[in-house]
Amino acid sequence: MRDDRPAPEEAYKSTVNLPQTDFPMRANAVEREPQIQEFWRDRRVYEHLAQENPGPVFVLHDGPPYANGQLHVGHALNKILKDIINRYRLLRGDRARYVLGWDCHGLPIELKVLQTLAREEREQLTPLALRQKAQSFALATIAEQAAGFQRWGVWGDYENPYYTLKPEYEAAQIGVFGEMALKGFIYRGLKPVYWSPSSQTALAEAELEYPEGHVSPSIYVAFPVVTLGEGAQALLGASENLYAAIWTTTPWTIPANLGITANPDLTYTVIQAGDRRYLVATDLAAALQSRMGEGTVGGPTFSGKVLAGTVCRHPLAGVDPKFDRLSPIVFGDYVTAESGTGLVHTAPAHGQDDFATGRKYDLGLISPVDDRGVFTVEAGPFAGLAVLKEGNTAVTAALQAQGLLLAQADYAHKYPYDWRTKKPVIVRATEQWFASVAGFREAALAAIAQVHWIPATGANRIGAMVRERSDWCISRQRSWGVPIPAFYDEETGEALLTAETLAHVQEIFRVQGSDAWWQWSVAELLPEPYRSNGRTYRKGTDTMDVWFDSGSSWAAVCAARGLNYPADLYLEGSDQHRGWFQSSLLTSVATNGHAPYKSVLTHGFVLDEKGQKMSKSLGNVVDPMVLVNGGKDKKQEPAYGADVLRLWVASVDYSADVPLGKTIVTQIADGARKIRNTVRFLLGNLFDFDPAQDAIAWGGLPELDRYALHRLAEVSQLVTKAYDGYQFFRFYQEVQQFCTVDLSNFYLDMAKDRLYISAPNSHRRRACQTVLHQCLEFLVRAIAPVLCHNAEDIWQYLPYPKPQDSVFAAGWFVAPSQWHQPELAAKWQALQRVRDDVNKALELARNARAIGAPLEAKVVLTCSDPTLKEHLVSLGDRLHYLFITSQAVVAETLPESPYQTVGEGIQVAVVTAEGTKCVRCWHYSPKVGDSTEHPHLCERCTAAIAGLEFA
Repeated sequence: MRDDRPAPEEAYKSTVNLPQTDFPMRANAVEREPQIQEFWRDRRVYEHLAQENPGPVFVLHDGPPYANGQLHVGHALNKILKDIINRYRLLRGDRARYVLGWDCHGLPIELKVLQTLAREEREQLTPLALRQKAQSFALATIAEQAAGFQRWGVWGDYENPYYTLKPEYEAAQIGVFGEMALKGFIYRGLKPVYWSPSSQTALAEAELEYPEGHVSPSIYVAFPVVTLGEGAQALLGASENLYAAIWTTTPWTIPANLGITANPDLTYTVIQAGDRRYLVATDLAAALQSRMGEGTVGGPTFSGKVLAGTVCRHPLAGVDPKFDRLSPIVFGDYVTAESGTGLVHTAPAHGQDDFATGRKYDLGLISPVDDRGVFTVEAGPFAGLAVLKEGNTAVTAALQAQGLLLAQADYAHKYPYDWRTKKPVIVRATEQWFASVAGFREAALAAIAQVHWIPATGANRIGAMVRERSDWCISRQRSWGVPIPAFYDEETGEALLTAETLAHVQEIFRVQGSDAWWQWSVAELLPEPYRSNGRTYRKGTDTMDVWFDSGSSWAAVCAARGLNYPADLYLEGSDQHRGWFQSSLLTSVATNGHAPYKSVLTHGFVLDEKGQKMSKSLGNVVDPMVLVNGGKDKKQEPAYGADVLRLWVASVDYSADVPLGKTIVTQIADGARKIRNTVRFLLGNLFDFDPAQDAIAWGGLPELDRYALHRLAEVSQLVTKAYDGYQFFRFYQEVQQFCTVDLSNFYLDMAKDRLYISAPNSHRRRACQTVLHQCLEFLVRAIAPVLCHNAEDIWQYLPYPKPQDSVFAAGWFVAPSQWHQPELAAKWQALQRVRDDVNKALELARNARAIGAPLEAKVVLTCSDPTLKEHLVSLGDRLHYLFITSQAVVAETLPESPYQTVGEGIQVAVVTAEGTKCVRCWHYSPKVGDSTEHPHLCERCTAAIAGLEFA
């Protein structure tokens, strides 16, 4: 007769407490993340927490990205860092208010608009029409970028973001400008500024970049001496055939020369070459002689003071009568003997030092260059030539024709470029509006000292910049920007800028926006009494530097919206020490006497895996949206989801430049999977656990469980410290190690027997589930600021009742102080080391095929360390659970076995387990078969099926 009874293993399968959960092993991020984001939106989770959390308001003020172009990995690094911080603060119970912002004005958008127009259309375009097109472009870009930020899981006030083009923002900006003007910090003057011929506007220092590989044409020029001062005449005799030798890397500035600057404290001498003599600094004479290829250094040596009263003739005097003028030798301590000749050609219109020297000695000012960087008629025969191109060449050729070009050579050095057009700039004197940084420099430096800079070197960096910076040129000659609200008297040209005019224009902008400056008449823009005082005024055409726009955001957002001012935190790339951090600092200090921020955190830039800058030409660009959503070829460019991108941000030490590439993304995705799998194990083994009913009190937990909670408390403290210190890579390291080493490789490995084999409601199982529950509650909160979608997903799959809909409303995890048990930890860490030694012996037996699985083994230990022996003996009959073997004993001697290892104070031998294999738990036991009812079970499983406890 056929036996239809199930095999012994099948008969008991239903009695084993196997994990049960619907939580998917795969994140399925492309579908699941948008669903979770919709869940947040529908329940307005962020809005409720930001308004109703019990803690203080926390404001991370958003540095506005420029509303121009697609999102890149730099945006991802910045915005996700901010979101991690905001989500953490929300979990800690703070009311984190994050207002997203966009920088909307300026040349790049203007250029983008112009590039879309035909030539005829460009020529007919009015400033107002251009502004309207630029606004439409900016708003369209903002919509695209905002959608990208939301896809990355970035929370914030998307319903009320700040744009620098909004009327209320522009009005606040005029308020900042007006306050600075009324305090005397704003002035208009003719000064040399960085000028971009390619953009046809002045630039601030923050709008410059210094690319590698720039080469300038350097020339040595002889200025004929026409008069020697008394001291020089006594030393050098007549002035015939005597020349002052200068060196410059800007030949085009020679037509604007009005003097030569020497250092009174440098030592000078003479080079004799044929019948000519050349004045030069002693330390540079040999270099000049080598360049010239002739002459000898000789004659008297004398200090620069001796040159007082010496006058030269312009070297182009013989080219055109316009240059028939004198160039006196004057003094400046900025002249050095590091390069050149120690005599500096001085053109007050084309250099900051030159300008200051020109004013000191009343040299005058000639600027024969127009907005396009082209010589004007003042430059005589050079008129119409682009100064940086054929202008340089023509001037050099003219000097050579006059016999006054001593030498020429290419010179590689750092040179400023327009950061938008990527083309070189010039220094050119024009009428501009300036903020007098000198007026509040000391207050700014004092304010820097009150700020918490992360890293601390940030204080030195921005301090050095503020200490050394010149006055801030805040005017631009463009249409797309906030106008400088100045009127000019038609008769005198004097600027009208008063409290009344400023307040009137500010209110107009608040209601109408700054387009009113172009739409309204002067009479409408002017208040009384200026509207009818008998004078005729015109509107200015300058707009403000975009750094003044964004630098006023503390007023337009933090102060105007009743948020924290100073803000709790500013967070941007390290380049913003010269950009937004600085412009915000200067405007805030000038108006209110303090910094606009309490703390400033900076991050580096994103490079490829080889440490190279990303560029399309190198083919190493990582598109964050492709990383999240996948590319056209999903095999080559799989969709990793936003959480993998976020975990990458958290994993890197962003205080320096950070790498990103395919290999790194794969590693990060693997790390995210391991965390998810660990959590899935926890969820699956809590399917029948209700913490309110089933949790075991701490005092009733076995030692192993209390040790696990001790480790959990340690890790939770370290994770909290990592978040508090903005060191998110430490959070990732701690969580990864906790999941892998503490849980998967140790506690959960040992827990499976208790979870699966015990009676469902037994103490040994409920105690283990109590620990799993606490680990789950910790992990879901710990990963939430970073793996926000995974955390919310986990929260929705919790198998027991939860009081909050969202994990972000659940609060931070804080371990009870009693969980800290350092003595217990020392014991179990020693036992873990024994476990490592045992595993080595088991591996020897497995490699020799003496055993298949550890449960087929019995472990015998001898111990020479009395403390360690006491630890081992204290486990009694439960010692084998430590090694996941069927038996384990502490003996005085080891049995014969080829599978032995020696550890510190311990010797291990592995032999075959005694008894028969239990079909339910797979342990070997001599007592299998003792039960007539369950002949295939060991004594433990027999008790479990009966609902009884066992060791």
